[in-house]
Amino acid sequence: MLSLLVLHGPNLNLLGRREPGVYGLLTLDDINTALRSQAERLNAQLEIFQSNHEGTLVDRIQASLDLHQGILINPGAYTHTSVAIRDAISAVALPTVEVHLSNIHQRETFRHHSYIAPVAVGQICGFGADSYRLGLDALVTQLRRQPDKPV
Repeated sequence: MLSLLVLHGPNLNLLGRREPGVYGLLTLDDINTALRSQAERLNAQLEIFQSNHEGTLVDRIQASLDLHQGILINPGAYTHTSVAIRDAISAVALPTVEVHLSNIHQRETFRHHSYIAPVAVGQICGFGADSYRLGLDALVTQLRRQPDKPV
């Protein structure tokens, strides 16, 4: 069975209340419940964690080494600012998929750049909560295609 780390960055704990026109009406609990159901169908287990603190997210990424086979991450605003999260993902060398509820490339110019994308196997954005579903599917597919790593 695959073991995956799901990380939610800053302010995602406010989903459902925070700018619903941008981020939708679903709460983080709603998204996590859907991810758990999907993971069960995919024969995967999830460790799900949210933090508003960059260092805490870095610690979780580092701790994922030897525990998980991949990472699904919505770094929130840290997407555009965190070299530390980027370096942690690079250091653990686990396949990582970056997801965003909104299309970051259609938003303010400062949101167009991702420090995470160059160290991720892919980025999915703009599909609301479905970005997570698509990201989890993509990550599991990617992991099962790796012939040198039994899963």
